[in-house]
Amino acid sequence: MRRQRHPGAAKRVLANRRLYAQQIGRHDFTTPADLVAWLGAVQAQDYGAAKWALGLRLPEGATDAIIERAIAEGAILRTHALRGTWQLVTPKDVRWMLKLVAPRLAARFATRHRQLELDAATFRRSNAALEKALRDGSHLTRAELATALRRARISTAGQRLAHLLAQAEADAVIYSGARRWKQSTYALLDHRSPDPPRPLARADALAELARRYFRSRGPATVADFAWWSGLPAAEARVGLESVKSALISDVIDGQIYWRSDEPAARTASAKAYLLPAFDEYLIAYRARDAVLDPRHAERFHGGGLLDPCVILEGTVIGTWRRALGRRSVAIDLHLFEPGLRRPPALAAAAAKYGAFLGLDVVA
Repeated sequence: MRRQRHPGAAKRVLANRRLYAQQIGRHDFTTPADLVAWLGAVQAQDYGAAKWALGLRLPEGATDAIIERAIAEGAILRTHALRGTWQLVTPKDVRWMLKLVAPRLAARFATRHRQLELDAATFRRSNAALEKALRDGSHLTRAELATALRRARISTAGQRLAHLLAQAEADAVIYSGARRWKQSTYALLDHRSPDPPRPLARADALAELARRYFRSRGPATVADFAWWSGLPAAEARVGLESVKSALISDVIDGQIYWRSDEPAARTASAKAYLLPAFDEYLIAYRARDAVLDPRHAERFHGGGLLDPCVILEGTVIGTWRRALGRRSVAIDLHLFEPGLRRPPALAAAAAKYGAFLGLDVVA
């Protein structure tokens, strides 16, 4: 176990290692699917933000259209997975991840399901009706699926529809399909991710999720892993125990952080990055003070989880907003220190975002 004597310097190293592990400070993958496989799962509550989260982690030339195509063609899938939130995952990983988190989600929603009079028999009928509606390969909107359920004499009143669809996702029946203009659709998961001949055992799935997390998010604590995965703390510890022989640990401020042995740059990257809302660089950790000064955390909705962030040398230095035009995008930076001289790296970060959208950048 390695000990860091100077917490301030250690946190700078930690931030730099996370930039590299998360594929922000380096780009080892050229396709969205390979990148998502490395990360395991990527927060996708905000659809546009999720696409940029992948774009900024891919080499120059990655565009919104490329990410959109990967989703439409099923190379990556969007579904409710870890923590019961929208995630991008690969077809190869989606089933074992859903099965791993299913007990936790079932317990979480049990009371609400009883209030809505949704029991196992109702979910079986609902899943069968959804499967029938999508069997021909259709990608149907939420409203169209509601119609199919009502035809099967299943009430979709109030919040029942949302829970029926969410349960169908948890049961690996449906996922979020190709966009129809600006509308989301649902499709049959079997068409993109057939049942494997030998499903991953729970212990193996837990170990695999831990391996993916610490290699792509480390240095991180076991509490961070429990937060990100949504698993109980005890299971998170079991997952770590099963893979920690392949990891390196560092002690910072009395906390044990785990990471892979992959090299990172020796000094913090001088590059700047415009991170989207809900980005994994922040949301993947329970504690964020290594990259976000607690003095500024109150300026963020959700302690830095929701707002798009400006990163310089691994640290959050502000937020940003965009205004889309027909041929250009205006980017408005709000730095914590208004008098801070803006380094050229910020302009380069804005240019990468503009190129991703295929738009000129207006300061």
